[in-house]
Amino acid sequence: MIGDVGFDPCFLSTRADSVAPYFNNLFAGNAPVDGLTWYREAELMHGRICMIAAVGFIVPGFVTFSGNDWTGVDAYKLTNPLEAAGGAPGLALVQIFAFMGYLEFKRINYITEKGVDYMAGDSQAWGQGDGRWNPFNFDYTPEEYAKKQLQEVKHARLAMVGLLGLIFQANASGVGVVEQWSTALV
Repeated sequence: MIGDVGFDPCFLSTRADSVAPYFNNLFAGNAPVDGLTWYREAELMHGRICMIAAVGFIVPGFVTFSGNDWTGVDAYKLTNPLEAAGGAPGLALVQIFAFMGYLEFKRINYITEKGVDYMAGDSQAWGQGDGRWNPFNFDYTPEEYAKKQLQEVKHARLAMVGLLGLIFQANASGVGVVEQWSTALV
């Protein structure tokens, strides 16, 4: 697989096939997927979410929204994302998690119906096949595409570790990332 460097201290790759029947039976699709492919899908999706979340830790230091007068909550002006999540209205969080859950189940059902060619990081999933969504008209050779896939795996792994550091630092300091940068540069 792309990005395999032989590092597997928990032996997840050898136990991966024990997970596959769970996913294949849980969802209504007819395209069985092996366990290691499910693990790669999870790694890429978590990595993509962490890339977006890392940006979400930085942006509030530069741009914030006005508070919500209807609820009286001013969580949208907070620059520390951990504080902002705790101060957001409960119904807003319910809406966010419900929408995320809907998208996740829809994505997994799509994979189990269409098969492994439509998983995250695959050429069919991101516009490399005929009739696929490709807004930027990417047309990579197979070698270029393999290089892009490796870059994405590396960036995803780095984002997961980086986000964990951002969360720990925001929790320890109690301020946003940009505020920490400004005091470090003075």
